[in-house]
Amino acid sequence: MEMNVQNLKKVVNNSKLGSMTILADLNIRITAGEFVSVVGPSGCGKTTLLEIVAGLQEKTEGNIMIDNIPIDKSCANRAIVFQQYGLFPWLTVKKNIEYGPKIRGVSRAQRRHISRIYIEMVGLEGFETHYPHELSGGMQQRVALARAMANKPDILLLDEPFSALDAQTRENCQLELLALWRKTHVTVLFVTHDIGEALYLSDRVFVMSAHPGTIQACIPVDLERPRIPSVRMTSSFYQKEKLIRNMIGNRNNINENKVLA
Repeated sequence: MEMNVQNLKKVVNNSKLGSMTILADLNIRITAGEFVSVVGPSGCGKTTLLEIVAGLQEKTEGNIMIDNIPIDKSCANRAIVFQQYGLFPWLTVKKNIEYGPKIRGVSRAQRRHISRIYIEMVGLEGFETHYPHELSGGMQQRVALARAMANKPDILLLDEPFSALDAQTRENCQLELLALWRKTHVTVLFVTHDIGEALYLSDRVFVMSAHPGTIQACIPVDLERPRIPSVRMTSSFYQKEKLIRNMIGNRNNINENKVLA
């Protein structure tokens, strides 16, 4: 599904600081099946943006359109994965993945079929009956991804899902996410602090400014797919990473570097 965030504004009222604008005049358009990332300085409102799109926070102004239909509340066509895995500790891997379909009234036989598909997709065969505390961090995050995808969302929202993982596990999870994306053709909005991660995964990278957060640039990532880790060593990757890093680090002059898709 195509998603269009139009003139989004978020204002919060603080008893000590008064009214604070978190997001202002923010616009993002994502085509169906596209993988897009959002980066920006800490505190710029990336997670707020994601939670508004997910229906977990209310917007102050603006519109969020999915296939030209305005949406406000959470619904089954969007799924979100956070840095904290959020797995049910009393449920096995298989039961965690089946939870969403069960709530939707899917039959037991179909739930089992769905869980088998996504367990295989994320490479967790043999761990179906394990509980979350018996898994590594990377494996728990793969369960979280499989659980989100078991609901067959049209839009997958990810809020720094790999930031707590070690470098090698993080790279493996990135590869698995890309494989999952290629197989399902889901539209992805990915939030991260890691510029290299954003470039490695994405078709385009949106760069946010701080206080209030808005989109200052959109960087097209014209790197060949499927992506392999060695692409990070290319000159094109390095130049794009440097450009974005300069944008985030040089907030006063960010418009001088603006790149449009």
